[in-house]
Amino acid sequence: MKNTRNFCIIAHIDHGKSTLADRMLQNTGTISERDMKEQILDSMDLEQERGITIKSHAIQMVYKHKGEEFFFNLIDTPGHVDFSYEVSRSIAACEGALLIVDATQGIQAQTISNLYLAIEHDLEIIPVLNKMDLPNAMPEMVEDQIIELIGCKREEIIRASGKTGEGVEDILERIVTVVPPPQGKIEAPLQALIFDSIFNSFRGVIAYFKVVNGVIRKGDRIKFFATQNEYNADEVGVLRMGMLPREELHAGDVGYLISGIKTAKEIKVGDTVTHAKNGSETRIDGFQEVKPMVFAGVYPIDSDDYEDLRTAMEKLQLNDASLTFQPESSVALGFGFRCGFLGLLHMEIVQERLDREFDMNVITTVPNVEYLVHTKKGEEYTIYNPSGMPDAMAVDSIDEPYINAQIITHSDYIGSIMNLCLDKRGIMKHQHYLSTDRVELTFDLPLAEIVFDFYDKLKSISKGYASFDYHLTDLRPAKLVKLDILLNGEQVDALSSLIHFDNAQSFGRRMCEKLKELIPRQQFDVAIQAAVGAKIIARETVKAVRKDVTAKCYGGDITRKRKLLEKQKAGKKRMKQVGNVEVPQKAFLAVLKLD
Repeated sequence: MKNTRNFCIIAHIDHGKSTLADRMLQNTGTISERDMKEQILDSMDLEQERGITIKSHAIQMVYKHKGEEFFFNLIDTPGHVDFSYEVSRSIAACEGALLIVDATQGIQAQTISNLYLAIEHDLEIIPVLNKMDLPNAMPEMVEDQIIELIGCKREEIIRASGKTGEGVEDILERIVTVVPPPQGKIEAPLQALIFDSIFNSFRGVIAYFKVVNGVIRKGDRIKFFATQNEYNADEVGVLRMGMLPREELHAGDVGYLISGIKTAKEIKVGDTVTHAKNGSETRIDGFQEVKPMVFAGVYPIDSDDYEDLRTAMEKLQLNDASLTFQPESSVALGFGFRCGFLGLLHMEIVQERLDREFDMNVITTVPNVEYLVHTKKGEEYTIYNPSGMPDAMAVDSIDEPYINAQIITHSDYIGSIMNLCLDKRGIMKHQHYLSTDRVELTFDLPLAEIVFDFYDKLKSISKGYASFDYHLTDLRPAKLVKLDILLNGEQVDALSSLIHFDNAQSFGRRMCEKLKELIPRQQFDVAIQAAVGAKIIARETVKAVRKDVTAKCYGGDITRKRKLLEKQKAGKKRMKQVGNVEVPQKAFLAVLKLD
């Protein structure tokens, strides 16, 4: 146990975590030159395509130092704010962290929030300056930022490059000397913490865990605390490039467990595993329960696929513990699920994974956040969906969630970023200069305002420089109204949204204009209306496709033409009563992309 080191890599998005992990795998001989490829730990197609890490990836390396063998359990974590729950779970399974900062960009918002997570868990921090091979690296300036942030000495910061392999040997040596070995007791009753899991269609659920105390052997009878169910440990082992079976794992080890569990609900991330007989009475403190930020309905395109979608969601939830879902139904879309996501990128990735991994085509409704509604009778409701809103006459007030947003940017873009935040009903808290040309702005913003396009706009305003991080603070009263979209007087519940009173009119008008472009022309006029309560605030009409019925009418009296037109008019009227309007999938997505 004294030769085991558990550590993770934390950094802002695109600071070179996965590339540096590649070099460490090469230096320790964990992977052969023949099998080597870029970002080897990012095993998912989506990760390779987008160049981002979505899942944490655990792997064991063996490092020889002064004639002794050391076992390194490395967890490579994502850098994007939407996947910070992955980072928090990885940190709980480690004793040390490599804090990587890009020498060309300096400290960014997500670096700071991930660092605070690590400090809360008392991890030993090793600061690393990456991308030193680039000509525009500013090592002295970025080192000053790191020293100011964590108060280390200048000589403690390792200068490295994931591309050339510079400084990787120094990092490995520093891990041996600085990161403490795990603190568990081998003779104590078994306690193991599950920090991740995947579903394998042949072997069932495979759980990744860290043994905190005791020993787990192949064939042991084990028990899960959350469900109190007992199973046999069919196989235990460590994670190298593949799974390597072992006879036993003891305190401090990180590995995997296969126990023939076939249903996804049986295993919960953050649960504790112990022996069925003479096991531990207490569970390990898991992680904080995840709090979804953004809610959206996910519906199968074909309503017969509802059960398949449920199975797919359960299997996906095993691998992505931050996804939450519950059944709901919609008049327009049939049966589906109301899902909670950590952000818009998370929502996009889940939709993409459902399509690729489970072959599920889904419609996603307009994303929204949770609101607290106070009625005039003194009752309180939490609503995730505008269709669950009580009657407007019964509502006394609505509270909406606010976030504390941290934006770190180049000082040239302060003005335009402030304008963006103030347009989104933000309240400026303070600004703090990190250096002469880098500034940290703190705002209080309504969560609903950043759900749509805030991040994209922030990136384009700041030419990609600004970094953004946020956390939920509290609920505050707001003047919100429910905006309904009506097609021929019929309400389309999937397009309803809760919106601030001041923005309702312009948003309603833009929605109607957009839907006019997207809804195909029918044999009758289609009226598209935006309404707040009983008041119509915007309207567009999709004109009917008309046949020229008077073409065959030569000469004669005007009454002959009129007769034909009246006949056509009556037919259109009858058609309008029985006809229904199909809303294309594009319309639901276009609403998200309204500028």
